[in-house]
Amino acid sequence: MLGYSDAVFEAGKIFGKVPYPLLNLPQANQTYSYQIESYNMMNFLEFATDQYASFMVDHNFNGFFFNKIPFVKHLGLREVVTCKMLFGNLTNANNPDKQSNLFKLPVQTDGIPITYTLGKTPYIEGSIGVANIFKIFRVDLVRRFTYLNNPNVSKYGIRMRFRLDF
Repeated sequence: MLGYSDAVFEAGKIFGKVPYPLLNLPQANQTYSYQIESYNMMNFLEFATDQYASFMVDHNFNGFFFNKIPFVKHLGLREVVTCKMLFGNLTNANNPDKQSNLFKLPVQTDGIPITYTLGKTPYIEGSIGVANIFKIFRVDLVRRFTYLNNPNVSKYGIRMRFRLDF
């Protein structure tokens, strides 16, 4: 009656000492297309971890709200809500600030960091969207909730997904 959810939980740990390029770099998306298993408001290489846990849930209300609105019901639109969270950190063994023989995390030419480590606060983003537009499009308003002070990040974004189902 209230639709269905797709949930994905993932966790990982890198054992031993590895250089920066081999750390876990969460899958980010800086395009205008909506990617289900990517962080759509995260910049490429924004975070690096060697132990992490992520949880993503995508709930499709399957027309629960839109079907109660006259004339909109006939369009077959579907409501979608998504939440994505990433917990993690960088242990001392892989932290270049604590280990002098590791690659340093990337910085811009003016010295501002490009890559950060997750602290005690998880990275969180969420979206609300409308799916089944002309049977093939989905449009989402995505909001980033944490790490808003990092340079070159946006709080809001609009993403679109194109999908054919046979």
